[in-house]
Amino acid sequence: MDDIIMETELKMQNSIESMEKRLTNIRAGRANPAILDSVMVNYYGVDTPLKQLASISVPEARMLQIKPFDKSCLGPIEKSIYESNIGLTPNNNGEVIILNIPALTEETRRDYVKQAKTIGEECKIALRNVRQDANNDIKRAELPEDEVKVGQDEVQELINKYNKIVDEKIKEKENELMTV
Repeated sequence: MDDIIMETELKMQNSIESMEKRLTNIRAGRANPAILDSVMVNYYGVDTPLKQLASISVPEARMLQIKPFDKSCLGPIEKSIYESNIGLTPNNNGEVIILNIPALTEETRRDYVKQAKTIGEECKIALRNVRQDANNDIKRAELPEDEVKVGQDEVQELINKYNKIVDEKIKEKENELMTV
């Protein structure tokens, strides 16, 4: 039964990590290279992650600078950023691509908070699914009834712990987004 509990905790940790990655993609009005993690560039017919084709730096608080290793891919990088729907317009000066991060309006901040809460809720659903699987595995393990009860209680303690972590992370992100 300890294997089931350990495996369940590992799955729950993975759900939290996935949520944290998704939360970093919600921008908070400051330049963060992580918002470009999902951008794929068509480089000689192959979709390649942007960070493999260029160095991304933050010269100012509201600016990202993308300097490609190969200048011939400036156009495809610019096109990929434009098509990626991250809400930023690339400025190509022939050497580097500059992304200016606009200041967030109150309405935009609220939309991002809603988005963060949705991500948190999706994580909680994933955690509940992990709990359901663990409880089913415990029942199938043909253990005495009292051990089944103990196992299910341990799984419930795990989900309580991880739900609390989700709530804390979402609260942190909300505070970050609403801070002007």
